[in-house]
Order: sequence, then structure tokens, then C-alpha cells
Amino acid sequence: MATASRQKSLATDKQPSSLLSEEYVPMTMPKKLGTFDMTATFIVSIFLVTTATTAVIGGPAAITYLVIAGVGFFLPCLIATAHLGLMFQNEGALYNWTHHAIGGRASFFAGFCAWFPGVLITTSLANLLVIYIQSMKSSWLTHPWQQGLVICGVLILTCLISIQRFRTVQNVINVLVCLTVFACLLIGASCFVWLATRHTSATNLGHWSDYAINPGNVVLFGFMVFAYIGTEGPLTMAAEIQERGKASIIKRHLLLGGGIIMVLYLLTTISTLIVLGPTNGATPFALVTVVDTALGKFWGSIAAVCLMGSFISTTLVYTYVFARLLMVGGIDGRLPARVAKLNGNRVPANAIVFQTVLALTYTLIAFVLAPLVGIGDSAVFPAQLYNVSQAAAVLVWAISASFLFIDLIACYRKFRQGFKHWLFLPMPLLWLCIVVGVTFCIGSIVDTLLYSWTSLITNSQWALLVGAVTLVFLIVATLGSMYANSEATWQSFQE
Repeated sequence: MATASRQKSLATDKQPSSLLSEEYVPMTMPKKLGTFDMTATFIVSIFLVTTATTAVIGGPAAITYLVIAGVGFFLPCLIATAHLGLMFQNEGALYNWTHHAIGGRASFFAGFCAWFPGVLITTSLANLLVIYIQSMKSSWLTHPWQQGLVICGVLILTCLISIQRFRTVQNVINVLVCLTVFACLLIGASCFVWLATRHTSATNLGHWSDYAINPGNVVLFGFMVFAYIGTEGPLTMAAEIQERGKASIIKRHLLLGGGIIMVLYLLTTISTLIVLGPTNGATPFALVTVVDTALGKFWGSIAAVCLMGSFISTTLVYTYVFARLLMVGGIDGRLPARVAKLNGNRVPANAIVFQTVLALTYTLIAFVLAPLVGIGDSAVFPAQLYNVSQAAAVLVWAISASFLFIDLIACYRKFRQGFKHWLFLPMPLLWLCIVVGVTFCIGSIVDTLLYSWTSLITNSQWALLVGAVTLVFLIVATLGSMYANSEATWQSFQE
């Protein structure tokens, strides 16, 4: 219904060249995703609970940054994602939208910028699990190579789960998301209990000057913007959404998921500030300490298990969502066809395995090989490499986010009638969202380049390292795409 209506609305426009994946995926992959599935996937793909422990470094200014990033970046991204998702309800999200808006080469680049960070960030999520294990048992995983092997184990586990029947995997995600929200509610309840039992707040929230943005806390700007990045992620599976009420599902999951994410970020950040304060709350495990302190060890242990489950669920979602980008690239002849192959459960197993191998390679280099061969100081080099590569990855991700707004402009010019059909905001407000969204993308990139994420690297060294690694990533993307396209073309020629 929704697709037919969209096609009718585009009838008076210049028709875009369709992609093979737009026909193939709906015929071969089940359409089972509903509002709850999409909302759960949306929450877990964006919300990272440990963001609160980073934000509290700025004291009350953390609240300022969360609100500014939420209104100035997250809201425009939600609006752009909703509009593009309604216009083009196909598998591939940003890759597909950019193809219709700009063209094939730009779509491959936008798709890479959306896909590549997921490969590296899965390692960071597994590393958070390692940090929690270390916090509960300090004598465990004291060497980088031990940490690396555990991270590899987590990546292999999520790979094996992801290639199972998709409905089963989605049910697991839905349960883990509920546990994540429950853990956040425990953290929020800890704040209320702490104050109700006449304890004083560890942070004075009454000094309005503490909410101000200043050079000492401006590094948080990039952090908080990236905390909201990736709104288009779940729509990478748009062709797998139930046909009945598809447009409503697209809108509802963004509205519900966006509201829940903003509330949870504020709830966990404020609770950590009140119970522990900026200094004691600035470690990932501080969220469990908040619950331990206010509610006791029993509830703290439950919170720890739930939060560790959230790291697994996010790794799972990144694994199977980003694999869809490789899959549609293979179907459309822009990557070797074998990467698009589905297994007996009708999931892109080859793409999932390929991503996992890349993540494993990166982990082994950063945590095992580098310390063993004596590159840099073995005590700090893994942490330095980890922070630099993660920063470079999110810079690439910020470039992909800018395509949301570039695509909107291109679609307005190219498909005027179809654009107006799905318009749910007055055009002046939509133009404002585009301008503000692009500004925040650029600002977050500049902020991340100028301010180091770790005390192990100075700001001047940081800018050079992160800039160089980002450039390397983009060059590798260019060379890799050329090779992949040539192999795909050769396969097509042989056939």
C-alpha cells in the first residue's frame, strides 16, 4: 500500500533508476518487523548507556550538551531519516536514498561511510564488556592480549548468533533492550532513593554558571553529537518491515525510539551526577556503582548483568544491520555477488562473517600483535590505538550523517512532487533542520579533531593522528571499492 502510494506520488517526477535489490530483497527475505521490533533495534543501535559516564566529566554542563546535541543534531536527523525513509522504503537506507538522490558512485561512498564505523565500533562494545569483567574481578584480564582474546570471543559469539533465523535473533534483541531500559530505570530509581534518604547530591546542580559551555568542557560537544548518530540504521532493513502500516511503523519507531533515548540519556547522566559526582562517576562501571550505593549490592548485580547484556545486544544489531549494506551492494553488482549470498535461514551470512573477520583482524592487531612485537609502550599503546581508530571511525560516520541532509536537498530538487507528498513539516522548518544538521556534523568533526579523547595523547598529536587515520580509512575505501567493483564487473561479464 505505502509503496504503491509512493510510486503514484512520484509519477510526475523524473523516475529514478531502480536497483535490483529493491525487487530481490522483498521476494527473498521475510517481512516480519513491526513497531516494537524497529523501536527496539533503533534504541539499541543508538543508545549507549556508558555515554553518561563520559558526559559527567563536564559536571552540570553535561546536561547542556545532551540537550543541545539532542535538539540541534538528533532531531534534524530524525526528521531527515523519516522523510527519506518514507520516500524510499527499500533495503539499504542511506545507500539506497543516496542512489536515488545523487547517483551510484555517491551512494557507494555514503554506504561505506555508514558501514565501516560499525565494524570498528563492535570491537569497542566488546571492550566495554571486558571493562565490566575487570571491574568485578580486578585480577582478571590484566594483559592486553587477554583482553583481545575475550573481545574476539564476543565477536565470534555474536557472529554465530546473527546467522541464525532472524526472528529468533530479533526476539533476543527485544528482550535485551527491555533489560537495558530496566537497568536505566534502576539507575534513575537510585537517584530518587538517594535523595529521599536525605543524602546530599554529589554535584551542586543549583549553580547556573556550571551549565555553561567553556574551553574546559567543549570536548563533550563531539562526544554528545556522536551519542545520537545512526538514526538511519534500522531502516537498512526497511524491506523486511511488515507491509501493513509500513509508513506508520517507520514514523512510530523514530518518534518512540527518539523520545526514549533522550529520556534515558538525561536520566542516567543526572543520576550519576547526583549519586557519585563528576570525578567518581567518570568510569564505565560507575553506573553499577550508582545502583550499589543507593539500592545495595543485589540490585547493583542485576544492573551489571543487564548492562553487560546491552553491550552484547548492540554488537548483535551492528553485526546484522550493517551486513545488509554489504548484501544490497552485492545484489546490485557493486560488490562481488558472493557477499550477498543468504544462508538457509535467509540472512546474509557471508556478509556477517566478512564483517566479523575484519573486526577480529583489527582486534588482534590492536590488542595482541602490537604489544607482542613491542610497538610503542605496551602498557598504553593498545589504548592509544583504540582511541585514535574509534575517533577516526566516528568521523567517517559523521560524513555519512551529512548525507541525510544532502540527500534531502537533492530529492527536493529531483522529485518535487514525491517530496511534497511525504512532507510532514512546513518547508521553512525543514530547511532549518537541514542547515542546523549540517552545521552540527561539521562542528562535531572539527571538535573531534581538535580535542583529544585521552590524556595519553596531546591535542596537537591527536589532530595529526586522527586526521591521518581517517584519511587512510577513506583511501582504503576508495581502493577497496575500485577492486570490489572491478571484481563484480568481471563476474557479470563472465555470466
